[in-house]
Amino acid sequence: MSMEVDILPIAADNDETARLADLIEGVAGEFSPFEDLHGFSIDGVYLQTSVLPSGWRDRLVPVTNANTAAPGGDPQFTGWCLDKEDLCVAKLCALREKDRNFVAALVRADLVDTHVILGRLATLDPDHARAASSAHRWLTSLHRRE
Repeated sequence: MSMEVDILPIAADNDETARLADLIEGVAGEFSPFEDLHGFSIDGVYLQTSVLPSGWRDRLVPVTNANTAAPGGDPQFTGWCLDKEDLCVAKLCALREKDRNFVAALVRADLVDTHVILGRLATLDPDHARAASSAHRWLTSLHRRE
């Protein structure tokens, strides 16, 4: 299990998003008092950090519960999480072993739809064609081994 959470602040423009991501990293990043207190760290990320398929914003999943509330219980905040297949696209395009292991575990547990992931890889910006092709090959070969 990872002991870090990636947070993309949504702001009016990329410069403000970058400023907020840096602020998050400084306050709650690795080796921070936040990490000491809560047992995990928060990485502020930019839009350019991950490769995401077309339409990802429309598929964000809201998370609102007692754990997203302020210490007194009010207000209750909403966290917006990537759809599970969109997350797999981003992980596979990063091409790190830990990300491939993560996606393989989801596939083996039948928690994601490989056909959906393959379809979303096809929607990536042409600038990411090489990563999409590598991810497609890897996922197809994993599917054949299963």
